[in-house]
Amino acid sequence: MQERTLKVLEFTKVRDQLIEHAASSLGIDKLKRLVPSTDYEEVVKLQAETDEATTVLRIKGNVPLSGIHDIRAHIKRSVIGGVLSSHELIQVASTIHASRQMKRFIEDIAEERTEIPILMEQVDRIIPLANLEESIRHAIDESGEVLDSASDLLRSLRHQLRSNEARVREKLESMIRSSNAAKMLSDSIITIRNDRFVIPVKQEYRGHYGGIIHDQSSSGQTLFIEPQVIVQLNNQLQDIRVKEQLEIERILTELSAKTAEFESDLQVIVEVLGNLDFIFAKARYGRKMKASMPRMNNEGRIALFKARHPLIPIDEVVANDILLGKDYTTIVITGPNTGGKTVTLKTLGLCSLMAQAGLQVPAYDGSELAVFDAIYADIGDEQSIEQSLSTFSSHMVNIVDILNKVDFNSLVLFDELGAGTDPQEGAALAISILDEVHNRGARVIATTHYPELKAYGYNREGVLNASVEFDVETLSPTYKLLLGVPGRSNAFEISKRLGLNEGVIEAARSHVSEDTNQIDKMIASLEASKRQAEIEHEEARDYLRQAEKLHQDMQKQMIEFYQNKDAMLEKAAEQAGEILEEAKSEAEKVIRDLRKMRIEKHAEIKEHELIDAKRRLEAATPEIKKSANQASKKTKKHTFTPGDEVKVLTFGQKGTLLERVTDNEWQVQIGILKMKVKEKDLEYISTPKPVETRPMAIVQGRDADVKLELDLRGERYEAALMRVEKYIDDALLSNYPRVSIIHGKGTGALRQGVQEYLRNHRSVKKIRFGEAGEGGSGVTVVEFK
Repeated sequence: MQERTLKVLEFTKVRDQLIEHAASSLGIDKLKRLVPSTDYEEVVKLQAETDEATTVLRIKGNVPLSGIHDIRAHIKRSVIGGVLSSHELIQVASTIHASRQMKRFIEDIAEERTEIPILMEQVDRIIPLANLEESIRHAIDESGEVLDSASDLLRSLRHQLRSNEARVREKLESMIRSSNAAKMLSDSIITIRNDRFVIPVKQEYRGHYGGIIHDQSSSGQTLFIEPQVIVQLNNQLQDIRVKEQLEIERILTELSAKTAEFESDLQVIVEVLGNLDFIFAKARYGRKMKASMPRMNNEGRIALFKARHPLIPIDEVVANDILLGKDYTTIVITGPNTGGKTVTLKTLGLCSLMAQAGLQVPAYDGSELAVFDAIYADIGDEQSIEQSLSTFSSHMVNIVDILNKVDFNSLVLFDELGAGTDPQEGAALAISILDEVHNRGARVIATTHYPELKAYGYNREGVLNASVEFDVETLSPTYKLLLGVPGRSNAFEISKRLGLNEGVIEAARSHVSEDTNQIDKMIASLEASKRQAEIEHEEARDYLRQAEKLHQDMQKQMIEFYQNKDAMLEKAAEQAGEILEEAKSEAEKVIRDLRKMRIEKHAEIKEHELIDAKRRLEAATPEIKKSANQASKKTKKHTFTPGDEVKVLTFGQKGTLLERVTDNEWQVQIGILKMKVKEKDLEYISTPKPVETRPMAIVQGRDADVKLELDLRGERYEAALMRVEKYIDDALLSNYPRVSIIHGKGTGALRQGVQEYLRNHRSVKKIRFGEAGEGGSGVTVVEFK
């Protein structure tokens, strides 16, 4: 991938943001070298590993990646016989500990039946070097200090040091506490110079204590003297310190040699921890952006749903659908400047680069991107001062380079194609360039403000016109991409709203051909139709997602039923056998008792004794009788009527009867699905009580206008709450018992605002999230009092 493309599309900025989520220098090192891959299989694996890490973060919240150090230089030096410092060795131990923690962490998650094969493959390579870690920590503490416990000799030497130091201090303290010390000493302290204990003596009393002068103050008035009486003791201390240092060197040498023995295992640990930090940094970045994993293909298809520019804050960016590569391979976005056309180009280009680098993209689930061999971008003002090239020439140099390389597996992004020169010639060049790239089979999106290109998409197969919506009322762009609708300038409408004289505007209109006016009217009509179509398409897509989810749930239940059917029958047979055995045993006991009574009473058995025996026999099969009663209750015929709540036995789902289709078949509403079900597969649950009608004013035609659900997806916060307020009032006037509000999942801000309003509404009985077949947490179901 060209470095210039990465820079123009701001992939380098994404990489900088990504680095902030790394936990170690190893991860940062890998992230700095991150570039998009052009190998399809590799991209799929990169996406899969990021998805696995996202799953782990969702389950656990965080991962134990602290305490990791880049110990590659330490390992290399130990192998060639170098001696590592105590700080370097404790870094080795800390990294080993981090690897063992991470290995155990990932394995524990896998044991919980979470599918993370790529992460497991990584940690399986780690050899837990617990013995090496223990050896280092036994000798060195976290601050890098070599411990007394490192060896018996070191413990003995340090004991001698402390004992001798105490003797030296004792002698010096007796000196500074003497009666004439205040007169001869500059200060009553014991200090150290050149690793030897000294006291500060005034210059004029330098000969009083004898000994060795080690230093003097800056003024020369104070001398730091080692008194003669402690010279021998200081010499002994120095001797012990030399032996201590030699023993420490021996310990460090031994530990360094032991580290070298595990060179290959340590190199693997460093590599795996770097990989894991790299993978989890990608996942953390995706979670921060509220991104999702795109489906990848190698067929040039792009389908981004509600895609956002990754570098624009979520609360400011406008999401757009970008579809390319299936029904058409080229999109020409026309319309005025400052409308967001360039942002659309960069959104697609940057999302493609991110996906091919294994990053998730800020778009809805189900989005799809292609793996391209090359992505080319000619965007922005790239006037070259060094080469004395104009803006037009600079762009043309880049375009020539693109045309020399582009092929069918390329994505090409042109911003303001043909700009910077005579409009007529620029438009002609733009058309020719687009034809050339389009004919080579590349995927192309180009922006232009030339009106000549508005008709480009209408007379070329595989080309689609588009524009970015402009709100004439607010005189500002909405940044919504309108696929299939060419752009218009809106110059007359804007001028009118800004107060330009109507006569001047009409005079201007007269200079525009009738064909142009008709085209502008046609475009305005197309914009309105496009907006309505997008709303309906989004509703249909949401219904499809819910239907697919319900279908999957039903299939899962059916599979589980058929898998467990034999086991259930076997268990029931066992229970029935046990009941029969108990009954048989009791019956035999009753017979024995009757015979005994006949013998004892000479066959004179009274009626009440027979009745009692009969009761005992009947009591021997209570479970069977109970089951029979239940069966007769279930088989009791119920006359179904529309509105009955039933259970669909074949799917194990509850539903509501809508109407009888045939003599033995009903249409049933299950969630958002309507299906035909045979009456024998229905089990009656209840008939809902008729809703008590509230006294209210009659509003003609209201029921026909108010739907049972309100879709707020894609709306801004304030406008959405205003729609909710009006919708709730309309629903109450329509006497609806319950309604649904679709707000989507997104950041959760809109959902919280809607639910807060509903909780405080006096007519709302309760609210809840939708069930599996109702849209889940993307839907709030409202029940009225």
